[in-house]
Amino acid sequence: MEAIQEHKGLVYPLDRANIDTDQIIPKQFLKRIERTGFGQFLFYNWRFDDEGKPREDFALNQPQYQEASILIAGENFGCGSSREHAPWALTDFGFKVIIAPSFADIFYNNALKNGIVPIKMEEDKLTKWMQKAENTSFVLYVDLENQQITDDEGTVVSFDIPEYHKEKLLNGWDDIALTLLQEEKIVEYENKV
Repeated sequence: MEAIQEHKGLVYPLDRANIDTDQIIPKQFLKRIERTGFGQFLFYNWRFDDEGKPREDFALNQPQYQEASILIAGENFGCGSSREHAPWALTDFGFKVIIAPSFADIFYNNALKNGIVPIKMEEDKLTKWMQKAENTSFVLYVDLENQQITDDEGTVVSFDIPEYHKEKLLNGWDDIALTLLQEEKIVEYENKV
């Protein structure tokens, strides 16, 4: 998992609530066993028509959002099934930060485990940022260490994140990496048995 201390990125606004994991990555694309290759199917039913051609009316297909790495969405993002493929698809597409008023619990934890910074933010602040991102190239600066987001006007907004997950993200530690931090003790134990 890639460590993330700070991130400055273009914002993609997805002004929808209750975006479930089947909308993030539809079930027909869950055949891979690797964590990569899912980005091309992100929001597939919204991004593509029945013939697999990009829909012009879905903003993520527009050139101004092609380099977006911060997603702003409505409440209850990631609801539905517990598929870990959803954060895999978001990461593979290039998103590093997701900001929403609320997240489904399982998605929130899966995002943290897969190197995405999910940030819960008050809806009134998000509405302002959503409108800016819909009308112009809008960039946010996320400082995970200090738990702050700075917008293009210099407004600084603080956010909460569990300390345990913050440390994992700052260091790029997934669950396997955390286990390997104890490798010396594991080897010592195995040698005794």
